[in-house]
Amino acid sequence: MAGPGSGTGPGTGTGPGTGPGTGPGAGGRRSAPRRQAAREPAARTYARALPVVPVRARGLTIEGADGHRYLDCVSGAGTLALGHNHPVVLDAIRAVLDSGAPLHVMDLTTPVEDAFVTELLRTLPPGLADRARVRFCGPAGTAPVDAAVALARAATGRTRVVTVTDADADADADDDETFLDDDHGGGPGRERPAGLLLEPVRSEAGVRPVPDGLVRRLRTRAADRAVPLIVDETGTGVGRTGAYWAFEHSGVTPDVLVLAKAIGGSLPLAVVVHREDLGEPDRTAGAFRGNQLALAAGAATLAHVREHRLAEHAATLGGRMLTGLRALAAEFTCVGDVRGRGLMAGVELVAPDTAPDVTAHGARPGTAVRPGTAAHLAAAVRRECLRRGLIVDVAGPRANVVRLLPPLIVTEEQMSAVLDRLADAVRAVDRDRPGGSVPLRGKRGPR
Repeated sequence: MAGPGSGTGPGTGTGPGTGPGTGPGAGGRRSAPRRQAAREPAARTYARALPVVPVRARGLTIEGADGHRYLDCVSGAGTLALGHNHPVVLDAIRAVLDSGAPLHVMDLTTPVEDAFVTELLRTLPPGLADRARVRFCGPAGTAPVDAAVALARAATGRTRVVTVTDADADADADDDETFLDDDHGGGPGRERPAGLLLEPVRSEAGVRPVPDGLVRRLRTRAADRAVPLIVDETGTGVGRTGAYWAFEHSGVTPDVLVLAKAIGGSLPLAVVVHREDLGEPDRTAGAFRGNQLALAAGAATLAHVREHRLAEHAATLGGRMLTGLRALAAEFTCVGDVRGRGLMAGVELVAPDTAPDVTAHGARPGTAVRPGTAAHLAAAVRRECLRRGLIVDVAGPRANVVRLLPPLIVTEEQMSAVLDRLADAVRAVDRDRPGGSVPLRGKRGPR
């Protein structure tokens, strides 16, 4: 049956071979990848790794031009909190289109914008919502992070921004004593930071959650040293990690909050929320900050996640997902660490190799992933998943982490199908890899 507020049917999505592409232009759609390869550069990272031409989608399921159906555990890199074409999102978009309202108005106040800001503030903890300012930014790339950093620099009169890295996250309890001191990492005389930038889960680094205890200590140290805490929830917000905002797991309240991806309800939107006493940087925020369709879709998504308690659903299904993935680590020697929080998980593939010449989406243009490396195994698992009707991503600096980001409306039945297809893909890769072996049951316990 469908999950909470899912708006989806009972099916799990069938694998490849479900039927031929139908409708006018099916043959032309099948040739689209060849035209794209000739017209666009090799930077088309997802298209090179996932040769699918989507023509229809609903919830967790994508249908390709060739009629094959796939369970999508990429979700637009986490953008699709409610999956594809959720009814509440489509209804919100249609309402704006049918109203005759302007679609783009820069930062002029509109009823759609007012509704979005009202709903956004309703989801935030009182310590931030009661004294917040909401700043819309251009939705491209690093624009919201740049706006947050500019805000912190203008507020403090300082320039250096400290970012929490994997090394910091792995540090011992007392290793962060001087993390925000004036001379930390730069010798005596180096200025105190303008801000501390933290991602609660470092998704592109291979899905690495920052320990809650470290977040709390850094929050305290930042406040003691008058350093604004900037939390980047671009990939973790709107219920993804099992809490509405990932910083809530640690019980802290940030000074500046960076939001994008899921807050636009599948459309481009980015926002910086900050304490009112930090002021405003004297700079423009981009031409596309007033997109009414994105604001409407975003408000509908925020409300639906809140009203249907989808963050709790993500915590429950995410716990089941991590348990199933850790069972793979106990069964197969090519599976290393399994990490994640909520519906945000990474499965590390391991092999006796050094760092390959790859990016998170495959070989750099003009190079190839070396056979036998961990990156080669991760790419092979992604390829085998696709053959079985499952779309997954690869992340991490060594491109050896299979990443899963199913939408918050995933059902129990669909989660079973995801885990079964992934396990079958890992089994095929482990069997066929050089030096591969029969699964070694019981060799290790779950991590």
